[in-house]
Amino acid sequence: MDRSMIATAWERHCSDGWPQFSSPHQGQLMTIDTVISGCVVYYLHTSEGLDDQRVAIVKDCLGDLDELTEALDTEPQAYFCRLRELGAMLLSNEPPS
Repeated sequence: MDRSMIATAWERHCSDGWPQFSSPHQGQLMTIDTVISGCVVYYLHTSEGLDDQRVAIVKDCLGDLDELTEALDTEPQAYFCRLRELGAMLLSNEPPS
């Protein structure tokens, strides 16, 4: 996985916009979206990649996404699946700790 692939996935994520849905987890999902997005921006603007703290945060976010998105309708579920893929792409570029 190279930076250009992550940049392309990031551009797509940004162009999709926030899906319209109702869920008791909407606030938590918005926070996860913000956190992963912040890590993507950091990754794309530094040559060092993610630090250990950001790697751990992205891992936690991906685990939370797996739990929170199962009951969502198709459109929001697709949005969060793409967000999950973006987070996984970030982790695949990190050396094992």
